[in-house]
Amino acid sequence: MPNANEEYVDVSPNKCHIGKTSFSYRDFYKVALVLDIGKLYYADKWIMVDRPAILFSNPLIPYAWEAIEAGKERGIYCIFNEFFLKTSDRNSSLAESPLLDITKERIYFLDDSTVERVQELFRKMEEEFHSSYAGKSDILRSYLHIIIHEAMKLQTKSVYLPQKNAGQRTAELFLTLLERQFPVEIPQRALTLKTANDYAERLSVHVNHLNRVVKSTTGRTTSTLITHRIVQEGVQLLQHSSYSVAEIAYALGFEEPASFSNFIKKHTNISPTAHRTLQAV
Repeated sequence: MPNANEEYVDVSPNKCHIGKTSFSYRDFYKVALVLDIGKLYYADKWIMVDRPAILFSNPLIPYAWEAIEAGKERGIYCIFNEFFLKTSDRNSSLAESPLLDITKERIYFLDDSTVERVQELFRKMEEEFHSSYAGKSDILRSYLHIIIHEAMKLQTKSVYLPQKNAGQRTAELFLTLLERQFPVEIPQRALTLKTANDYAERLSVHVNHLNRVVKSTTGRTTSTLITHRIVQEGVQLLQHSSYSVAEIAYALGFEEPASFSNFIKKHTNISPTAHRTLQAV
């Protein structure tokens, strides 16, 4: 697996898995041309994909795919890590695309002419991916930009339906997403999901609904679970790492080390400095 500072990209055909439904928190961004017929699930809702579409997947947004029709290689996808994106101009339209803007649609249904264009773009991407040209990553990013715009030009609005056992499913997804934020990577990536609102946005549900189903499922509030996990991570880093208190504070999303110190002392009755002395215990 590539590290946070190593570019990764892959272009490959999709295969159909009949009836398989499992929620996924991919380690990569993904853009896929979907030619299967199946159900796409997001948290407490789903949509029937019964015609060609482009799917955009962000590592922090869980989804599941349940194929209905048997097939061979039904579509193609491109996966890549954050470093691949960062290499490009982040001030470009990519920042406002469905890859990075969670307010955008995740699935775009295509008409016949658009399908042909997108298939050709993916075919060229796959061909370029297997080439030996030193600058192929730039070419792949260019094709990616074009595919994104082909989707966004459609300006579609998808209609989702509620799914059974949605509350429990949403609570389970929240707990999994919470765990995926840790351990934090210092100094590459600070904690970004810090509040119930942050998690509700990632799961595409209203925060009140999230709070209700988490409380019903776990007996604890969303905020309590988030706080407990941040405290746990903070204590682990204080006791078992050489990072400074300031570095740990910023990594866990605190703007000031003093705020982190007060936070740790409030929830553990021990100061960060005192936790440091427990390293050798």
